[in-house]
Amino acid sequence: MGDKTTRRVFIGASAAMLSAAPSDTINIGLIGCGARGKGVHIPGFLKLPGTRFTAVCDLNTKYLAEGRAKAGGERVTAYTDFRKLLEDRNVDAVIIGTNQQWHVLPMIAACQAGKDVYLEKPLGNSIGEGPYAIAAYKKYGRVVQVGTQQRSQEHYRQAMEIVRSGKLGDISEVKVWDYENLSPGSGSPPDCAPPEELDWDFYVGPSPFRNYNPNMYYKYGYDWFKIAGAGHQVAWGVHHFDIVLAAMGVNSPQSVYATGGNFGFQDNHDYPNTFSATLTFGPGPVAKNGFLMQYTMRAAAKREQRSHGKSFHGTAASLFLDRAGYSIVPELRPGAKVPPSGLYVNAEESVAAKDDHLYHFELFLKNIRERKMPEANPETCHYATAVGHLMNISWEVGRSIHWDGAQNSVLNDKQADALVMRHYRAPWKLKV
Repeated sequence: MGDKTTRRVFIGASAAMLSAAPSDTINIGLIGCGARGKGVHIPGFLKLPGTRFTAVCDLNTKYLAEGRAKAGGERVTAYTDFRKLLEDRNVDAVIIGTNQQWHVLPMIAACQAGKDVYLEKPLGNSIGEGPYAIAAYKKYGRVVQVGTQQRSQEHYRQAMEIVRSGKLGDISEVKVWDYENLSPGSGSPPDCAPPEELDWDFYVGPSPFRNYNPNMYYKYGYDWFKIAGAGHQVAWGVHHFDIVLAAMGVNSPQSVYATGGNFGFQDNHDYPNTFSATLTFGPGPVAKNGFLMQYTMRAAAKREQRSHGKSFHGTAASLFLDRAGYSIVPELRPGAKVPPSGLYVNAEESVAAKDDHLYHFELFLKNIRERKMPEANPETCHYATAVGHLMNISWEVGRSIHWDGAQNSVLNDKQADALVMRHYRAPWKLKV
Protein backbone atom coordinates (compact mmCIF):
# COMPACT_ATOMS: atom_id res chain seq x y z
CA MET A 1 0.00 0.00 0.00
CA GLY A 2 1.19 3.51 -0.75
CA ASP A 3 1.07 6.45 1.62
CA LYS A 4 -2.15 7.74 0.03
CA THR A 5 -4.05 4.50 0.39
CA THR A 6 -6.99 6.04 2.09
CA ARG A 7 -9.36 5.02 -0.61
CA ARG A 8 -12.26 2.95 0.63
CA VAL A 9 -11.04 -0.48 1.59
CA PHE A 10 -13.39 -3.21 0.50
CA ILE A 11 -11.72 -6.32 1.79
CA GLY A 12 -13.93 -9.11 3.01
CA ALA A 13 -13.14 -10.82 6.27
CA SER A 14 -11.16 -13.95 5.59
CA ALA A 15 -11.99 -17.46 6.61
CA ALA A 16 -9.55 -17.07 9.47
CA MET A 17 -12.24 -15.10 11.26
CA LEU A 18 -14.17 -18.33 11.61
CA SER A 19 -11.32 -20.22 13.21
CA ALA A 20 -11.94 -21.51 16.68
CA ALA A 21 -11.19 -19.25 19.59
CA PRO A 22 -9.32 -20.49 22.66
CA SER A 23 -11.60 -23.05 24.27
CA ASP A 24 -11.02 -22.12 27.88
CA THR A 25 -8.63 -19.56 29.25
CA ILE A 26 -7.56 -16.73 26.97
CA ASN A 27 -3.85 -16.04 27.32
CA ILE A 28 -3.15 -12.31 27.07
CA GLY A 29 0.01 -10.42 26.22
CA LEU A 30 0.20 -6.74 27.17
CA ILE A 31 2.22 -4.35 25.00
CA GLY A 32 2.72 -1.18 27.02
CA CYS A 33 3.00 -1.31 30.81
CA GLY A 34 2.69 2.42 31.47
CA ALA A 35 -0.06 4.21 33.35
CA ARG A 36 -2.99 2.65 31.52
CA GLY A 37 -1.41 -0.76 31.06
CA LYS A 38 -0.56 -1.42 34.69
CA GLY A 39 -3.28 0.80 36.13
CA VAL A 40 -6.29 -0.22 34.02
CA HIS A 41 -5.65 -3.13 31.65
CA ILE A 42 -3.97 -5.54 34.05
CA PRO A 43 -6.35 -5.11 37.01
CA GLY A 44 -9.37 -4.83 34.73
CA PHE A 45 -8.79 -8.03 32.77
CA LEU A 46 -7.65 -9.97 35.85
CA LYS A 47 -11.11 -9.38 37.33
CA LEU A 48 -12.71 -11.25 34.45
CA PRO A 49 -12.98 -15.05 34.45
CA GLY A 50 -11.21 -17.16 31.87
CA THR A 51 -8.23 -14.88 31.33
CA ARG A 52 -4.62 -14.70 32.41
CA PHE A 53 -1.57 -12.71 31.42
CA THR A 54 1.23 -14.80 29.98
CA ALA A 55 3.47 -12.01 28.65
CA VAL A 56 4.13 -8.30 29.03
CA CYS A 57 6.26 -5.88 27.03
CA ASP A 58 7.61 -2.37 27.48
CA LEU A 59 10.58 -0.28 26.32
CA ASN A 60 10.95 1.05 29.85
CA THR A 61 12.47 -1.68 32.01
CA LYS A 62 11.09 -0.09 35.19
CA TYR A 63 7.55 -0.13 33.85
CA LEU A 64 8.15 -3.63 32.49
CA ALA A 65 9.10 -4.96 35.93
CA GLU A 66 6.11 -3.24 37.56
CA GLY A 67 3.73 -4.57 34.92
CA ARG A 68 5.10 -8.10 35.19
CA ALA A 69 4.68 -8.07 38.96
CA LYS A 70 1.05 -6.97 38.68
CA ALA A 71 0.26 -9.37 35.84
CA GLY A 72 1.40 -12.50 37.68
CA GLY A 73 5.05 -12.29 38.52
CA GLU A 74 7.70 -14.74 37.35
CA ARG A 75 5.27 -16.96 35.48
CA VAL A 76 4.71 -14.05 33.07
CA THR A 77 7.32 -13.68 30.32
CA ALA A 78 8.79 -10.18 29.93
CA TYR A 79 9.85 -8.66 26.61
CA THR A 80 11.32 -5.31 25.58
CA ASP A 81 10.46 -5.82 21.88
CA PHE A 82 6.80 -6.30 20.93
CA ARG A 83 7.81 -8.43 17.95
CA LYS A 84 9.25 -11.07 20.29
CA LEU A 85 6.03 -11.12 22.30
CA LEU A 86 4.06 -11.71 19.10
CA GLU A 87 6.19 -14.79 18.41
CA ASP A 88 5.15 -16.25 21.78
CA ARG A 89 2.80 -19.19 21.21
CA ASN A 90 1.50 -18.86 24.75
CA VAL A 91 -0.23 -15.59 23.76
CA ASP A 92 -3.71 -15.79 22.19
CA ALA A 93 -4.60 -12.11 22.26
CA VAL A 94 -2.73 -8.87 22.84
CA ILE A 95 -3.63 -5.59 24.46
CA ILE A 96 -1.86 -2.62 22.87
CA GLY A 97 -1.69 0.08 25.52
CA THR A 98 1.19 2.08 24.06
CA ASN A 99 1.24 5.73 23.01
CA GLN A 100 -0.42 6.37 19.69
CA GLN A 101 2.67 6.34 17.43
CA TRP A 102 2.86 2.66 18.43
CA HIS A 103 -0.77 1.68 17.80
CA VAL A 104 -1.07 0.69 14.16
CA LEU A 105 2.29 -1.06 13.58
CA PRO A 106 1.90 -3.55 16.47
CA MET A 107 -1.76 -4.04 15.58
CA ILE A 108 -0.92 -5.05 12.02
CA ALA A 109 1.92 -7.29 13.23
CA ALA A 110 -0.39 -8.94 15.77
CA CYS A 111 -2.98 -9.70 13.08
CA GLN A 112 -0.24 -11.18 10.88
CA ALA A 113 0.87 -13.32 13.82
CA GLY A 114 -2.65 -14.69 14.27
CA LYS A 115 -3.39 -12.81 17.49
CA ASP A 116 -6.63 -11.03 18.37
CA VAL A 117 -6.18 -7.44 19.52
CA TYR A 118 -7.56 -4.98 22.04
CA LEU A 119 -6.21 -1.68 20.71
CA GLU A 120 -6.26 1.47 22.77
CA LYS A 121 -7.58 4.62 21.15
CA PRO A 122 -6.94 6.73 19.14
CA LEU A 123 -6.35 4.62 16.06
CA GLY A 124 -3.11 6.27 14.98
CA ASN A 125 -0.88 9.31 15.05
CA SER A 126 -2.11 10.41 11.62
CA ILE A 127 -5.21 9.90 9.49
CA GLY A 128 -3.28 8.02 6.83
CA GLU A 129 -2.58 5.07 9.11
CA GLY A 130 -6.27 4.22 9.34
CA PRO A 131 -6.74 2.39 6.03
CA TYR A 132 -3.76 0.15 6.81
CA ALA A 133 -5.31 -0.86 10.13
CA ILE A 134 -8.68 -1.50 8.49
CA ALA A 135 -7.13 -3.58 5.74
CA ALA A 136 -5.11 -5.65 8.22
CA TYR A 137 -7.89 -6.76 10.53
CA LYS A 138 -10.07 -7.68 7.56
CA LYS A 139 -7.33 -9.42 5.58
CA TYR A 140 -6.19 -11.59 8.49
CA GLY A 141 -9.64 -12.11 9.95
CA ARG A 142 -8.76 -11.18 13.50
CA VAL A 143 -10.98 -9.80 16.23
CA VAL A 144 -9.73 -6.25 16.76
CA GLN A 145 -11.64 -4.19 19.29
CA VAL A 146 -10.71 -0.55 19.85
CA GLY A 147 -10.77 1.05 23.31
CA THR A 148 -13.60 3.50 22.66
CA GLN A 149 -15.39 1.97 25.64
CA GLN A 150 -18.23 4.50 25.77
CA ARG A 151 -19.85 2.59 22.89
CA SER A 152 -20.39 -0.35 25.23
CA GLN A 153 -21.83 1.60 28.17
CA GLU A 154 -25.59 1.37 28.54
CA HIS A 155 -26.40 5.05 29.04
CA TYR A 156 -24.41 6.03 25.95
CA ARG A 157 -26.25 3.46 23.90
CA GLN A 158 -29.57 4.74 25.22
CA ALA A 159 -28.59 8.31 24.43
CA MET A 160 -27.55 7.43 20.88
CA GLU A 161 -30.88 5.71 20.33
CA ILE A 162 -32.72 8.81 21.56
CA VAL A 163 -30.79 10.97 19.09
CA ARG A 164 -31.62 8.58 16.25
CA SER A 165 -35.29 8.31 17.24
CA GLY A 166 -36.18 11.90 16.42
CA LYS A 167 -37.24 12.70 19.98
CA LEU A 168 -35.02 15.79 19.98
CA GLY A 169 -36.58 17.07 16.75
CA ASP A 170 -34.44 18.34 13.91
CA ILE A 171 -30.85 18.53 15.15
CA SER A 172 -28.82 21.42 13.77
CA GLU A 173 -25.87 21.58 16.14
CA VAL A 174 -23.73 19.31 18.29
CA LYS A 175 -21.30 20.66 20.88
CA VAL A 176 -18.29 18.80 22.28
CA TRP A 177 -15.94 19.97 25.02
CA ASP A 178 -12.84 18.91 26.94
CA TYR A 179 -11.82 21.04 29.93
CA GLU A 180 -8.93 20.50 32.31
CA ASN A 181 -6.90 22.70 34.65
CA LEU A 182 -3.24 21.84 34.15
CA SER A 183 -2.09 25.31 35.14
CA PRO A 184 0.66 26.47 35.52
CA GLY A 185 1.74 23.88 32.97
CA SER A 186 4.97 21.92 32.87
CA GLY A 187 7.23 24.71 31.69
CA SER A 188 10.04 24.38 29.16
CA PRO A 189 12.78 22.16 30.58
CA PRO A 190 15.82 21.64 28.35
CA ASP A 191 16.43 18.47 26.40
CA CYS A 192 18.55 15.97 28.29
CA ALA A 193 19.66 12.36 28.29
CA PRO A 194 16.79 9.86 28.63
CA PRO A 195 16.55 7.80 31.83
CA GLU A 196 18.64 4.64 31.79
CA GLU A 197 15.58 2.39 31.92
CA LEU A 198 14.13 3.81 28.66
CA ASP A 199 15.09 2.88 25.08
CA TRP A 200 14.35 6.34 23.68
CA ASP A 201 15.17 5.65 20.03
CA PHE A 202 12.83 2.64 19.98
CA TYR A 203 10.19 4.69 21.79
CA VAL A 204 10.28 7.42 19.13
CA GLY A 205 9.90 4.62 16.60
CA PRO A 206 8.28 5.66 13.30
CA SER A 207 8.00 9.32 14.34
CA PRO A 208 10.63 11.88 13.27
CA PHE A 209 13.46 11.69 15.77
CA ARG A 210 13.75 14.32 18.47
CA ASN A 211 16.04 14.46 21.45
CA TYR A 212 14.56 13.40 24.76
CA ASN A 213 12.72 15.97 26.82
CA PRO A 214 11.07 15.08 30.15
CA ASN A 215 7.83 16.78 29.11
CA MET A 216 7.52 14.43 26.15
CA TYR A 217 7.40 11.31 28.29
CA TYR A 218 6.19 11.97 31.82
CA LYS A 219 3.08 13.59 33.31
CA TYR A 220 0.97 12.60 30.30
CA GLY A 221 3.01 15.11 28.32
CA TYR A 222 3.08 12.78 25.31
CA ASP A 223 -0.45 13.87 24.38
CA TRP A 224 0.89 17.32 23.57
CA PHE A 225 3.87 16.40 21.37
CA LYS A 226 3.80 15.24 17.76
CA ILE A 227 6.10 12.31 18.53
CA ALA A 228 3.38 10.47 20.41
CA GLY A 229 0.19 12.51 20.48
CA ALA A 230 -2.02 15.20 19.00
CA GLY A 231 -3.56 17.07 21.92
CA HIS A 232 -6.83 16.50 23.75
CA GLN A 233 -8.67 17.03 20.46
CA VAL A 234 -7.46 13.55 19.49
CA ALA A 235 -6.71 11.78 22.79
CA TRP A 236 -9.98 12.75 24.49
CA GLY A 237 -11.90 13.90 21.44
CA VAL A 238 -11.93 10.47 19.81
CA HIS A 239 -14.31 9.22 22.53
CA HIS A 240 -16.76 12.05 21.87
CA PHE A 241 -16.52 11.98 18.10
CA ASP A 242 -17.08 8.22 18.05
CA ILE A 243 -20.42 8.71 19.83
CA VAL A 244 -21.41 11.73 17.73
CA LEU A 245 -20.71 10.00 14.41
CA ALA A 246 -22.53 6.83 15.47
CA ALA A 247 -25.54 8.72 16.86
CA MET A 248 -25.86 11.01 13.84
CA GLY A 249 -25.21 8.23 11.32
CA VAL A 250 -22.34 9.97 9.53
CA ASN A 251 -18.65 9.27 9.00
CA SER A 252 -16.86 12.47 8.07
CA PRO A 253 -17.19 16.26 8.12
CA GLN A 254 -17.22 18.29 4.92
CA SER A 255 -15.24 21.26 6.22
CA VAL A 256 -13.13 22.03 9.29
CA TYR A 257 -11.76 25.25 10.74
CA ALA A 258 -9.67 25.33 13.92
CA THR A 259 -7.78 27.95 15.85
CA GLY A 260 -5.89 28.04 19.14
CA GLY A 261 -2.87 29.13 21.11
CA ASN A 262 -1.08 28.96 24.44
CA PHE A 263 -3.40 31.41 26.15
CA GLY A 264 -3.64 29.49 29.43
CA PHE A 265 0.06 29.17 30.20
CA GLN A 266 3.41 28.92 28.41
CA ASP A 267 5.31 25.65 27.89
CA ASN A 268 7.20 23.73 25.22
CA HIS A 269 4.25 21.65 24.00
CA ASP A 270 3.66 21.25 20.25
CA TYR A 271 -0.11 21.72 20.54
CA PRO A 272 -2.00 24.68 22.04
CA ASN A 273 -3.62 24.58 25.47
CA THR A 274 -6.64 26.58 24.31
CA PHE A 275 -8.33 25.33 21.15
CA SER A 276 -11.57 25.65 19.23
CA ALA A 277 -12.92 24.15 16.02
CA THR A 278 -16.05 24.36 13.87
CA LEU A 279 -17.02 21.51 11.55
CA THR A 280 -19.83 21.19 9.02
CA PHE A 281 -21.45 17.86 8.22
CA GLY A 282 -23.65 17.12 5.24
CA PRO A 283 -27.16 15.62 5.35
CA GLY A 284 -27.56 12.28 7.11
CA PRO A 285 -30.21 9.98 8.56
CA VAL A 286 -30.69 12.20 11.63
CA ALA A 287 -29.89 15.71 10.42
CA LYS A 288 -31.61 15.86 7.02
CA ASN A 289 -30.12 19.27 6.27
CA GLY A 290 -26.71 18.59 7.80
CA PHE A 291 -25.42 20.00 11.07
CA LEU A 292 -22.68 22.01 12.71
CA MET A 293 -20.32 20.61 15.34
CA GLN A 294 -18.47 22.90 17.74
CA TYR A 295 -15.45 21.63 19.67
CA THR A 296 -13.70 23.48 22.47
CA MET A 297 -10.72 22.48 24.58
CA ARG A 298 -8.96 24.36 27.31
CA ALA A 299 -6.25 23.13 29.66
CA ALA A 300 -6.14 26.02 32.13
CA ALA A 301 -9.71 26.16 33.43
CA LYS A 302 -11.99 23.25 34.31
CA ARG A 303 -15.66 23.81 34.92
CA GLU A 304 -17.04 22.50 38.18
CA GLN A 305 -18.80 19.53 36.62
CA ARG A 306 -19.31 17.81 33.29
CA SER A 307 -15.82 18.77 32.12
CA HIS A 308 -15.74 16.26 29.25
CA GLY A 309 -18.99 15.89 27.36
CA LYS A 310 -21.21 16.58 24.40
CA SER A 311 -24.68 17.91 23.67
CA PHE A 312 -27.15 17.47 20.81
CA HIS A 313 -29.46 20.42 20.09
CA GLY A 314 -32.76 19.88 18.30
CA THR A 315 -35.97 21.78 17.64
CA ALA A 316 -37.81 19.83 20.37
CA ALA A 317 -35.13 19.26 23.02
CA SER A 318 -31.43 19.10 23.79
CA LEU A 319 -29.58 16.07 25.15
CA PHE A 320 -26.51 16.53 27.38
CA LEU A 321 -24.27 13.49 27.68
CA ASP A 322 -21.09 12.51 29.52
CA ARG A 323 -19.73 9.63 31.58
CA ALA A 324 -21.94 10.51 34.53
CA GLY A 325 -25.16 10.09 32.55
CA TYR A 326 -27.45 12.07 30.27
CA SER A 327 -30.26 14.59 30.57
CA ILE A 328 -32.90 15.79 28.14
CA VAL A 329 -33.96 19.44 28.37
CA PRO A 330 -37.13 20.41 26.43
CA GLU A 331 -36.89 23.34 24.05
CA LEU A 332 -38.65 26.52 25.20
CA ARG A 333 -41.74 27.53 23.29
CA PRO A 334 -41.80 31.03 21.80
CA GLY A 335 -42.55 33.53 24.57
CA ALA A 336 -41.90 31.06 27.39
CA LYS A 337 -40.08 32.28 30.50
CA VAL A 338 -36.39 31.43 30.51
CA PRO A 339 -35.56 29.17 33.50
CA PRO A 340 -32.74 29.96 35.94
CA SER A 341 -29.31 29.32 34.46
CA GLY A 342 -27.99 25.81 34.81
CA LEU A 343 -27.13 23.04 32.41
CA TYR A 344 -29.80 20.60 33.53
CA VAL A 345 -32.50 22.86 34.98
CA ASN A 346 -35.98 21.65 34.01
CA ALA A 347 -34.62 18.41 32.63
CA GLU A 348 -37.42 16.24 31.32
CA GLU A 349 -35.43 13.06 31.79
CA SER A 350 -32.13 12.27 33.53
CA VAL A 351 -30.37 8.92 33.55
CA ALA A 352 -27.30 8.21 35.66
CA ALA A 353 -24.51 5.98 34.38
CA LYS A 354 -24.16 2.45 35.68
CA ASP A 355 -20.86 1.06 36.87
CA ASP A 356 -20.30 -0.75 33.58
CA HIS A 357 -16.91 0.63 32.55
CA LEU A 358 -15.43 -2.88 32.43
CA TYR A 359 -18.10 -4.23 30.08
CA HIS A 360 -16.00 -3.21 27.07
CA PHE A 361 -13.29 -5.62 28.28
CA GLU A 362 -15.89 -8.34 28.79
CA LEU A 363 -17.24 -7.72 25.31
CA PHE A 364 -13.78 -8.14 23.80
CA LEU A 365 -13.43 -11.57 25.39
CA LYS A 366 -16.95 -12.50 24.29
CA ASN A 367 -16.18 -11.44 20.72
CA ILE A 368 -13.03 -13.58 20.75
CA ARG A 369 -14.89 -16.65 21.95
CA GLU A 370 -17.77 -16.16 19.51
CA ARG A 371 -15.54 -14.91 16.65
CA LYS A 372 -17.68 -11.80 16.22
CA MET A 373 -16.66 -8.55 14.61
CA PRO A 374 -16.63 -5.87 17.34
CA GLU A 375 -18.81 -2.81 16.95
CA ALA A 376 -15.89 -0.67 18.11
CA ASN A 377 -13.37 -1.63 15.45
CA PRO A 378 -10.56 0.01 13.45
CA GLU A 379 -13.00 1.34 10.88
CA THR A 380 -15.24 3.18 13.34
CA CYS A 381 -12.19 4.44 15.22
CA HIS A 382 -10.55 5.62 11.99
CA TYR A 383 -13.42 8.01 11.33
CA ALA A 384 -13.52 9.22 14.94
CA THR A 385 -9.75 9.70 15.10
CA ALA A 386 -9.71 11.54 11.79
CA VAL A 387 -11.99 14.27 13.15
CA GLY A 388 -9.41 15.42 15.72
CA HIS A 389 -6.53 15.12 13.27
CA LEU A 390 -8.43 17.24 10.75
CA MET A 391 -8.78 19.95 13.38
CA ASN A 392 -5.02 19.88 13.88
CA ILE A 393 -4.36 20.06 10.15
CA SER A 394 -6.59 23.14 9.85
CA TRP A 395 -4.87 24.73 12.85
CA GLU A 396 -1.43 23.96 11.45
CA VAL A 397 -2.08 25.49 8.01
CA GLY A 398 -4.10 28.33 9.51
CA ARG A 399 -7.22 28.07 7.36
CA SER A 400 -10.42 26.17 6.73
CA ILE A 401 -10.03 22.86 4.93
CA HIS A 402 -12.48 20.77 2.93
CA TRP A 403 -12.44 17.03 3.44
CA ASP A 404 -13.34 14.08 1.22
CA GLY A 405 -13.84 11.25 3.69
CA ALA A 406 -14.38 8.62 0.99
CA GLN A 407 -11.06 9.45 -0.68
CA ASN A 408 -9.32 10.34 2.59
CA SER A 409 -7.92 13.56 1.22
CA VAL A 410 -8.06 17.32 1.70
CA LEU A 411 -9.55 18.96 -1.37
CA ASN A 412 -7.67 21.61 -3.35
CA ASP A 413 -5.00 22.16 -0.69
CA LYS A 414 -1.69 20.35 -1.24
CA GLN A 415 -0.09 21.70 1.93
CA ALA A 416 -2.93 20.44 4.12
CA ASP A 417 -3.27 17.17 2.22
CA ALA A 418 0.41 16.43 2.81
CA LEU A 419 -0.34 16.31 6.55
CA VAL A 420 -2.89 13.49 6.21
CA MET A 421 -0.10 10.91 6.37
CA ARG A 422 2.98 11.21 8.55
CA HIS A 423 5.83 9.44 6.82
CA TYR A 424 7.45 6.73 8.89
CA ARG A 425 11.06 7.00 9.99
CA ALA A 426 13.28 4.21 8.69
CA PRO A 427 13.42 1.30 9.19
CA TRP A 428 9.73 1.24 10.19
CA LYS A 429 7.25 0.65 7.37
CA LEU A 430 3.52 0.19 7.07
CA LYS A 431 2.80 -3.02 5.22
CA VAL A 432 -0.31 -5.19 5.35
